[in-house]
Amino acid sequence: MSEQLSMQGAINKLVNGISLTRQEAQDMMRQIMSGEATSAQISAAAIALRMKGETKDEIAGLAEVMRNFSAHVENSHNGLLDTCGTGGSGISKFNISTASSLIASAAGISVAKHGNRAMSGKSGSADVLEALGVNINITPQQAKECLEDVGICFMFAQLYHPSLKYAAAPRKEIGTRTIFNMLGPLTNPANADRQLLGLYDASKTEVIAEVLHELGIVRALVVSSDDGLDEISISAPTKVSELKDGKVTTYSITPEELGLTRYPLTEVYGGEPVVNAQIIRDIFDGKRKDGYREIVLANAGACIYLGGLADSHREGVQIAAEIIDSGKAAQKLTQLIEKTGEVSNVS
Repeated sequence: MSEQLSMQGAINKLVNGISLTRQEAQDMMRQIMSGEATSAQISAAAIALRMKGETKDEIAGLAEVMRNFSAHVENSHNGLLDTCGTGGSGISKFNISTASSLIASAAGISVAKHGNRAMSGKSGSADVLEALGVNINITPQQAKECLEDVGICFMFAQLYHPSLKYAAAPRKEIGTRTIFNMLGPLTNPANADRQLLGLYDASKTEVIAEVLHELGIVRALVVSSDDGLDEISISAPTKVSELKDGKVTTYSITPEELGLTRYPLTEVYGGEPVVNAQIIRDIFDGKRKDGYREIVLANAGACIYLGGLADSHREGVQIAAEIIDSGKAAQKLTQLIEKTGEVSNVS
């Protein structure tokens, strides 16, 4: 067995522009997750990685160790979907992937949504679900029951990745995007095998799709819009790297190709969690026929396509619209609120 690469050794390689092997990346991450690495070392490694440019082997190695340190939600679901973005776009939008996950679940797709509180924006998925009345502080066993009974569960990242506490202060002090922004969406605690992953960096959609394949994901869409969203945009074309049958194909989609109206980016801005929660409720209740609804349809349609219920993005959008208009999305949200409320009453 080869000797473990030290943090100093890893940092030295990275600052000299030398990529780590998958094993070396694993060694480095184990030291971070176990508390062996100092804050200065974590900061140096994160910045050096970003400046060099992260490779597929480095990202996969780091994610594998983070997954091993994570709590897990045991389940027997195939076709389990996650919708999770990296954040870091700097654009104050509302919680599009959260709304999309509820619509996908209402369409009949099993959803294990992984998310956190806001790191850079005003409202993360945990924040908006809490504002909607969902109890986000549930155990892995309770999340399993929620998935089985409601068809969707939310896994609050802070409860599942306690070892990331060692990187929390360095991340905050650095104040810039690093590999840690990418790792969250790659470490679903329920081992979801389908994923819509929004990325702030369009240059990395292919490599992240390849990493997802390495991590055992069956189907994925890694998306990054031309106007800087880690979502499918209705204001500009969106770059999509699709993982299917073990191969990655990259293409571009426009709002018009999805059968949607193009809106200015300002028409999907959000705010505090309570504001975003009301936007989602209004979409589900049929009170909005504007850009907010359209961008949710674009992303929920992609989820439905990923789940195998549609043969194209456009057909997925049409099904998503039917789910909202039938009241099923609103019903799914109510079921999730009631189920997690039961959990909090008995715990």
